[in-house]
Amino acid sequence: MGRKANFEEKQKKGPGKKAKKQQAPVYSFDVREFDGNRKLTSRDKARAKKRALKAAAQQERKAKKQKTAQQPNSKEDELDSTGEEQFSPEEMAELQESAAAQGTQQEKTKKTLFGEEDSDEDKEEEEEEDDDSEGEEDSEDDIETDIEKMSKKLEKENQRRLAEGEAYMEEATSKVGVQIPSLEEVKKEMDGETEPDLPTINSRIKDTAFILADFKKRHEEGRSRAEYMEIFLMDLSTYYSYNTFLMEKLLHMFGPSELIEFLEANELPRPVTIRTNTLRTRRKVLATSLIDRGVDVDIIPWSRVGLVVMRTPGNVTLGATPEYLAGHYILQGASSFLPVMALSPKEGEKILDMCAAPGGKATHIAAIMRNTGMLVANDVNKDRVKAVVGNFHRLGITNSVITTNDGRCFPKIMPRGFDRVLLDAPCSGTGVISKDERVKVSKDPKDINRCSHLQRELLLAAIDSVHKFDGVNGYVVYSTCSVLVEENEEVVEYALKKRNVQLVPTGLDIGKPGFVNYRGKRFNSTMNVCKRIYPHSYNMDGFFIAKLKKMDDTEAPSQAAQAQVKGK
Repeated sequence: MGRKANFEEKQKKGPGKKAKKQQAPVYSFDVREFDGNRKLTSRDKARAKKRALKAAAQQERKAKKQKTAQQPNSKEDELDSTGEEQFSPEEMAELQESAAAQGTQQEKTKKTLFGEEDSDEDKEEEEEEDDDSEGEEDSEDDIETDIEKMSKKLEKENQRRLAEGEAYMEEATSKVGVQIPSLEEVKKEMDGETEPDLPTINSRIKDTAFILADFKKRHEEGRSRAEYMEIFLMDLSTYYSYNTFLMEKLLHMFGPSELIEFLEANELPRPVTIRTNTLRTRRKVLATSLIDRGVDVDIIPWSRVGLVVMRTPGNVTLGATPEYLAGHYILQGASSFLPVMALSPKEGEKILDMCAAPGGKATHIAAIMRNTGMLVANDVNKDRVKAVVGNFHRLGITNSVITTNDGRCFPKIMPRGFDRVLLDAPCSGTGVISKDERVKVSKDPKDINRCSHLQRELLLAAIDSVHKFDGVNGYVVYSTCSVLVEENEEVVEYALKKRNVQLVPTGLDIGKPGFVNYRGKRFNSTMNVCKRIYPHSYNMDGFFIAKLKKMDDTEAPSQAAQAQVKGK
């Protein structure tokens, strides 16, 4: 069955791959050829100098050894152990001088670098050190010195150019003369039969903002700041489609350049954000599930439950995924997380959400409380309460009571019956213009006054619905999605005067401080602990958050004293 195997004969195995020796390199030219007329580079000179110094030092070491071995006092010592005659000191000095003279010669240096045969000193040197490492050290030294020189030159050149640029800008700024049409010409342009040219208006807006940034140096002679501001206001209202009233309110709050940033931010949509329902899942698990479906999400750094949706595939709808239907998350703006974070509810407490619809903040409170205690979710609009009921069922909220009462009636229904109260008051919506552009033209002074009056009544009712501070509880959080001072600082100032409450820090890491001074009005000195969220600063909806601590169930001392005086 087949051939008989012969195990005695073994094939000779040749050298393995590792055993093969690398052959000497083959060059197309003679590397040792040297042209005597060739100039030495800085690197060649440095290496030659280094070798010459080493050779001279080696000769000196040899001479010292021989000199110490000699004993000139006795003639017998003139012979070494082998019987050979040693050199005299005079002969050794002559040898040293000749070696030093030879080492300093340029021809010997060139022969040392490029000659056919190296000297004995060079051979010994190569045995002690590797020429490659020596060359690398020399080249590194040369490169470092060259880099230092070049860096110093570049630094001086940059300083010179910077000084010239600053001088030129100062000179140009002093001489610049931006031509802005007069107020009458702008009015004729706006009142004309043809539509205004938007590119021209946009260019004029930038020019006017440039002049207003440094009015003393850049304005035209004979023209007042009020004229420039009126032109700026008209152009902004026309270009961004705002009514004059709202644009004037915004112009009082922001400077010219910051106002343009705010208006541009309102033209762009905010990122889609979702909040994880910690009663059903965790943020990491939810993010993994959504990524598996092709949804690109990222965490919100200042929140433990928030996710921002970067990209969604065309076949995935965030409001219809299995995770959404199972109650693992809710679509909610990032700014809406902040009032609940400021409220900081605890397990087992009694909490009132006075204006709860559509239920995003109320479900957030219930999730933090882990379905313990009691949550009263109230909203006066019965149609909007349906959304609250649906979200509560989907997210698994079981510790809540949903009501449809007027928030102003709660002090009579449950006086001082809550540990904490959240009042997300109805407002003009000037912080969410990107979602509802009707705000640009629909708001007038009557709307702002009506909202402000309702907000004051609701805030007093919220304060009366919570018990006084007992060391742990007794807080009211007031928030709006408006940026106007009339709906925020003025309302809080009114509550501070009417009730015995104090402003306390919100505990939020983001947000700008509230206004203490505004157009001649001076508010409470602690108003800066409030937080303002702007779209152009944080890429979120505009919001205002204030946290109040109830010190006593009575009215403010000043108001009570006034009431007693009036009674007498």
